[in-house]
Amino acid sequence: MDAGECSTSTLPQASASSPAASPAVWARLVPADSAYPEVEVAEDDAVVCSLVAPADGAGKEVAWCEIRRGGGDAPSATIRNLSSDAIIVDGRIVKQDVVDIKPGSEIISGPQKEGHLVYTFEITAAKDHDKTNVKIVLDIDNAKCSICLNLWHDVVTVAPCLHNFCNGCFSEWLRRSSSNSRDKSQSAACPQCRTAVQSVGRNHFLHNIEEAILQAFSSLQRSDEEIALLESYALVKSNIVLGKQKNQSRKRPFSRSSDQTSNPDLPCPQCRNEFGGFRCSPGAAHLQCNGCGGMMPTRSNINTPQKCLGCDRAFCGAYWSSQGVNSSHCNLICNQETFNMISQRHISRLPDTVHGGNPYEKDITERCIQQSGKTLQAVISEWISKFDNMEIDRSRLQLNNVDGITSRTHICNHCYNKFIDFLLYWFRVSTPRNLLPPDAVDRESCWYGFMCRTQHHRPDHAKKLNHVCRPTRGNP
Repeated sequence: MDAGECSTSTLPQASASSPAASPAVWARLVPADSAYPEVEVAEDDAVVCSLVAPADGAGKEVAWCEIRRGGGDAPSATIRNLSSDAIIVDGRIVKQDVVDIKPGSEIISGPQKEGHLVYTFEITAAKDHDKTNVKIVLDIDNAKCSICLNLWHDVVTVAPCLHNFCNGCFSEWLRRSSSNSRDKSQSAACPQCRTAVQSVGRNHFLHNIEEAILQAFSSLQRSDEEIALLESYALVKSNIVLGKQKNQSRKRPFSRSSDQTSNPDLPCPQCRNEFGGFRCSPGAAHLQCNGCGGMMPTRSNINTPQKCLGCDRAFCGAYWSSQGVNSSHCNLICNQETFNMISQRHISRLPDTVHGGNPYEKDITERCIQQSGKTLQAVISEWISKFDNMEIDRSRLQLNNVDGITSRTHICNHCYNKFIDFLLYWFRVSTPRNLLPPDAVDRESCWYGFMCRTQHHRPDHAKKLNHVCRPTRGNP
């Protein structure tokens, strides 16, 4: 069991009587009244179980708070109230939130001083802890994602080449590779070295290094909008096997015999538990999520969509959210933001795929939006309204079921990017010439318009001609 992850409580007397447990004790709560025992806090037991009021003869001990060691070199920790009532930390009333504490902090085990024990927090293993700190010299350039060129965020490692990327960046890369590949059994290539990726998983060791770098260099911290976007793309929650090995495992029949109902490895949480008043019956039909590979029951009698209307692929995020299931119940569950209603999405930057990935057209569109004095979200919302009112020709929207899509439709991130590209195309072609940037006004339109393939491999052609237009080659 990992240090600090135990949720069960151990009485202070038990910790003191066990010689093997003593080295694991890193902090203690010292009572103001010496008539009561000190409370030791061990590495493998973050929950404090002790007296909260002067003994009335029985000396009843209860679990009333949780204390965890803080990060960094400075001695610190956090405390969370677990009792049904409030506690007081350094004069502050704490109900459910987590607050920081440091050596010397005064902690009252109840909502007032009278009738409750007063403790002082001390770190007992600070010196020993300092001895175990190992200073690692690291070139920050080696801690950057080669896709976005920023410091890792929620770093994942791919095998066998062991290159590291942001979870969101690699998930989006994987999604695009899968949609562009004709052979769906083929592994995706590593974005850095092009080696076939066999598996990918979160790297908790490098995640700690990532946090240490951010503490030392706060300028490397991304904006809240960038982090939210990355986390909405992120699909890697545990080790994922890619390529032919993964597809072979999908072809195996999924048995739901009665002797397997308690197996924690079952991919569908509702096959062994009841959530939202529903539990899978034996032999129930299931859908496999295109994002995380997990399973969910096929249900046609609910209002929550399970398939993206733009690509007809299954995604589990919206369904599990409606059932009250989260990653604490099952690791193999997508973030709700990977499959969400169009009107509930927020966009803060243009996708790299906009205008067919032509960076010059993307830059012109960004400057047009800035010139309008509106935010990107405001522009998109305006054109979504036009889309709902059937004011736009939908023939260029490269999604399935285009006539059935509205602002209340759930679509996946990949289809959402296509939808944004479609709206921004109409934004650009509807922008008057006098509102275009000066370097974009005098460009002639390419004969092949948005379908031009040359713009993708000849930067001079992509820059010289306008490609946000309909093809005119061969038209009279």
